Amino acid sequence: MDSKKLSVEERLNLIKQVGEGGEIIGEEELKEMLESKKQLVAYDGFEPSGLAHIPFGLLRAENIKLMLKAGVKFKLYLADYFAFINNKLGGDLKRIKRAGEYFIEVWKACGVDTSKVEIIWASEKMDNLKYWDRVLNVAKETTLNRSIRATTIMGRKEGELQSTAQLFYPSMQVSDIFELDVDICQLGLDQRRANVLGREIADKRKWKKPVVVSHHMILGLQGVQQGSSKEEVLMASKMSKSKPETCIYMHDAQKDVERKINKAYCPEKIIEGNPLFDYLKYLIFKRYSKIKISRPEKFGGNLEVNYLELEEIYKEGKLHPLDLKKAVAFYLNEMIEPVRQYFEKNKKAKALYEEVKKYSITR
Repeated sequence: MDSKKLSVEERLNLIKQVGEGGEIIGEEELKEMLESKKQLVAYDGFEPSGLAHIPFGLLRAENIKLMLKAGVKFKLYLADYFAFINNKLGGDLKRIKRAGEYFIEVWKACGVDTSKVEIIWASEKMDNLKYWDRVLNVAKETTLNRSIRATTIMGRKEGELQSTAQLFYPSMQVSDIFELDVDICQLGLDQRRANVLGREIADKRKWKKPVVVSHHMILGLQGVQQGSSKEEVLMASKMSKSKPETCIYMHDAQKDVERKINKAYCPEKIIEGNPLFDYLKYLIFKRYSKIKISRPEKFGGNLEVNYLELEEIYKEGKLHPLDLKKAVAFYLNEMIEPVRQYFEKNKKAKALYEEVKKYSITR
């Protein structure tokens, strides 16, 4: 669909589908930008840090498609130097770079048209004095306590800092917003603090103020976990590629997906905090308007339902968790299969995958 033929409301609604709960921080600002008909630019950043999981592959691909459909230019930011600071892959820049190259192949395999997005490496942006001048200006506007609190964007608790270098991380990430010259920060909900800080810095320094569209964080197979704050709950509950037992990877074989889903937390009649409904709402039903659930006639026979119908049936106890698990595993496998095939047939992609697979994942 040609975005030029869409109304401002239609474009805004597409972008809202990406935001958690439809939230857009700076919605009126975004509306004005859309009305101006200027080319809008959004970005999301990733630390190259190991094998891709379904939030990285499936969710990211669907979100980018929505943003492109809304006529937003998208920048994918490979945060290699951030991974180095965060000690990902042991802080080995050569391995981090290879993992980034592998990430690009995953995006291609997931249907992201890399001719329509701009892929940027952090290390290339950082190779000039102006970048570091901006970082220092951001740091001067940020208290030490605020920087420490913002280190949760690294996937760490406030007391888990391992080096002084990690204190630079929030100021660097905020600086990226302005260096990349973006209108929309379209990162995960776990990055919200940095993006809100970016809006505040923009006001103080009279820089272009970014709109924030934070996407949902997919739950791990274990479901919602405990934490002393919202950030800690989010970090403990989200699917993490460093926790293989609660994670579904884009390369998992069919039987592995089935085994993992079969062991997933899935209480009867409960929707809230149920990871399977998380995958259904944010992954499967983004691709399919209805799904089929196979079951014996004595248990009610086969079903063909949309998402709201499925929620009602499950809440009423008319669908057993095992039947739900079989359906979720089937559709996730169907969505992952093109990626398996791509990495099997593409020699370059396969070599990168085999190399990255051997790396030890470090937090």
